[in-house]
Amino acid sequence: MTGKTLFEKIWKRHIVTKRHGQTLLYIDRHLCHDGSFGAFNRLRQRGLGMRRPDQTFMTPDHYTPTHTASLDDLEDPRAREIAAAVEVNAKEFGVTAFPWGDRRQGIVHVVGPEQGITLPGLTMVCGDSHTSTHGALGCIAFGIGSSEVSHVLATQTLWQKTPKTMRITIDGKLGFGVTAKDVILAIIRKISAFGGTGHAIEYAGSAIRDLSMEGRLTICNMPIEAGSRFGMVAPDETTFSYIEGRPFAPKGEKWEEALTFWRTLPSDDDAAFDVEVLLGGDAIAPMVTWGNSPQDAVQVTERLPDPDSETDAERKAAMAAAYDYMDLKPGMAVTDIRPDRVFIGACTNSRIEDLRSAAAVAKGRKAVIPAMVVPGSGLVRAQAEAEGLDRIFTDAGFDWRLAGCSMCVGMNGDTLKPGERSASTSNRNFRGRQGPASRTHLVSPAMAAAAAVTGSFTDVRKLMEGS
Repeated sequence: MTGKTLFEKIWKRHIVTKRHGQTLLYIDRHLCHDGSFGAFNRLRQRGLGMRRPDQTFMTPDHYTPTHTASLDDLEDPRAREIAAAVEVNAKEFGVTAFPWGDRRQGIVHVVGPEQGITLPGLTMVCGDSHTSTHGALGCIAFGIGSSEVSHVLATQTLWQKTPKTMRITIDGKLGFGVTAKDVILAIIRKISAFGGTGHAIEYAGSAIRDLSMEGRLTICNMPIEAGSRFGMVAPDETTFSYIEGRPFAPKGEKWEEALTFWRTLPSDDDAAFDVEVLLGGDAIAPMVTWGNSPQDAVQVTERLPDPDSETDAERKAAMAAAYDYMDLKPGMAVTDIRPDRVFIGACTNSRIEDLRSAAAVAKGRKAVIPAMVVPGSGLVRAQAEAEGLDRIFTDAGFDWRLAGCSMCVGMNGDTLKPGERSASTSNRNFRGRQGPASRTHLVSPAMAAAAAVTGSFTDVRKLMEGS
C-alpha cells in the first residue's frame, strides 16, 4: 500500500461525508479578524447560533490603528465600528477574543501560533487568504470567503474539493544573509504565480528543516501567491519546542498524547505527490520584486529582465505593463531602484526573529528615507522592547508602531501616497495594494532595513559583513 502524505493524513481524518465530488470537512479551529463582522451579522439575521464557539478565536488586525492606542483616532468611522465589533461579537456569541487594548491582540496569523491555538494535525480556517501561514506547524489551514465564514460559524464544517498534492524540496544550506522570505520569493519565481493552483504544497528538504518556526511561518504565508491555498511543513522537534507551554497548547498527559499523535503525521517515505519541485538552497540569494506579482522577483545582484526575451505573448505583455506601472525599465540594476518608504511588518514578517533581523542592520545607522516597524502582536512588541530593539529602531530614525496589519493592505490609514514606492516585507505587490497608484517591492526584513539606511535596494550581505 502506498504511503500517505502529511496533507492526506489530516484531510482523511476530518471527512464528514462526500457528495458530488465535494468533501464536507470538519473544521477544528476557526480564526476571525475584524473583517468577519459581516458573517456574524448574517447569523443574527437568520437567527442562528454558533456550533462550536469554544473553537473560534478573534482579534482585530486589518482596521486597527498602529499610530495610536485609541480607536477614536481612526478617521474612518466605519473602520472604528468594524474594529470595535470584534469585542461585541465575541461577548454575544461566547467566543474567545483578544480585543483592541488587550496586550495579546495582533495580526491573527501571528496570534494563532503565538497562543498555541495553532497545532499539528488540525484543520483551521479564517476569512483571509494568508491563513496557510498556520500550516507551518503541520496542520491544514486555508483562507475562506465571507459566506463560508458564516457556514463554519454555524456548522463547524465546510464543503471543499480535495486538492492534488505538491512537494517543494529545498536541500542544501542557505547562504549568509539569505532568509525564509528570499526562499519563498525564489520558489514563486520558479513555479510562477499559478504554479501551485489546485495543489496543497508541502515544503520539505534540509533547508526547510533548518529553518526556525518563524522562518517556516514566512514560507507558509505565501503559497496563495503561487496559486495554492495550502502550505505545510511536517511537524518535528522544532515545532514541538515552539508549541510547548503556550496558553492553548495541551498540558500534562494531554501533551504526551499529542506528541505521540503528532509524530505520526509527517509524510511517509513512500508517499506519492502529484508534483515534485526541487530547488538548491545554496543557489538562493536576497530577493527583490520589481513588478506587480510576487513571481516578478530577481536577486539583488541581478538586472531587471527584458520582456523581449519572453516567448509567451501574454507574459511579455504583462511584464511591459508592470514596467510602465512601476516606472522601471528592463536592464536596470536592482540597486538603482530607490524606494520612498520602508514598511517592516505584516503576517509575513512581523515576528520577533524578523524584528531582530531588521534591527541588526539598523543598529548604529540612520534611516535616510521614512521607515516604519509594525510588530505582529502586542506580545511581540513587548518582547522587542524588552530586548531593546525598539530603541535600536528609534535611534536609527525608524517609526516604532503598535501591532496590526498596517501598510500591508492599508485599511487602517497606513498607506503610500500615489506614485510612491515602498520596500515592504509584506506578501503582495499588486497594483494599489498599499494605496492608490502605490508601487510595492517585496523584500525580507533585513533587506528592507538596508534600503532604509542606504536609500536604495542594497545587497544586505555587504552591510552585514563583519557585524
